[in-house]
Amino acid sequence: MTSRREDVLYLFDVDGTLTPPRKAISPDMRALVSALRKRVTVAVVGGSDFNKQLEQLGKNVLHDYDFTFSENGLRSFKGTELIHQQDLRTFLGEERIRQFINYTLRYIADLDIPIKRGTFVEFRTGMINVSPIGRNCNQEERDEFNRYDDIHKIRADMVENFKARFSDFGMRFSIGGQISFDVFPIGWDKTYCLRHIESLHFKEIHFFGDKTSEGGNDHEIYVDPRVIGHKVTGPEDTMRQLKELFPGLVGAEQTVPTAVMHGTHPLRVLVWGLVLLDCVVFTLAPLRDDPSVLDAEDATATELLGGAKAAVRKGMWPYALDLLHR
Repeated sequence: MTSRREDVLYLFDVDGTLTPPRKAISPDMRALVSALRKRVTVAVVGGSDFNKQLEQLGKNVLHDYDFTFSENGLRSFKGTELIHQQDLRTFLGEERIRQFINYTLRYIADLDIPIKRGTFVEFRTGMINVSPIGRNCNQEERDEFNRYDDIHKIRADMVENFKARFSDFGMRFSIGGQISFDVFPIGWDKTYCLRHIESLHFKEIHFFGDKTSEGGNDHEIYVDPRVIGHKVTGPEDTMRQLKELFPGLVGAEQTVPTAVMHGTHPLRVLVWGLVLLDCVVFTLAPLRDDPSVLDAEDATATELLGGAKAAVRKGMWPYALDLLHR
């Protein structure tokens, strides 16, 4: 592609697109996104809150993406700067929130499904997340419910019921992930994030998502005329499509000759030396200036250094160097 980096935006859903549902991004995907940022502007949008994005995309997420949109863009960052925040409590009011939650809990109490756990309703900044099984379920239970729901349409039936019951609330219902659906004001779907980038006048905006069918939480932005939509079936498919769109794009799969991978090749020695040096710098510098800040920085430092070491072991030396210089 010959467009300038500033002309094109690539916007990614999280669950089922960059990561497996509710799991962490892989080193390969992280490296590919890093390589993509050298070609185009890159952003991420998800329905979950910012803390969950940190869990899945890493504590360095605000440095890894040009824009980070949590809760469909109701909390938005440009780089590390918070540029927008909106609140569902103000929009709906406490009376309507109370009516909705009470009805939801009664509905789930009468629901006959094989497994129920806890946290059936999660109130977020810009939406309410409803889970028939409960968000406290483990991964095995999550997978089991997802298979059960594919057959018995538990969430789809709930959504139809809730649409009729709360038709005057001005709310949209969107099924996403494996175990839940989101409830939010009309217009607060993932297209909400587009208002924060309209002034930048991108020539192209590409969106990648997995839940693009009607009723899925990627549908509205996928069919939005301002966006070029790309349907994916999972993180591996996302990587495949990106490599087709950018034939020269090299990420985690970039390897070096066997002589570099093993023994005392100068490049291998250099990278490992940088890893060791950065370990010393990350450890001693905070203590020198203020011992109390070490705990706050330790998690990010550990993540970056661990990623660099893993990258070196796999021969991903350009990605290792990129991590060490952040």
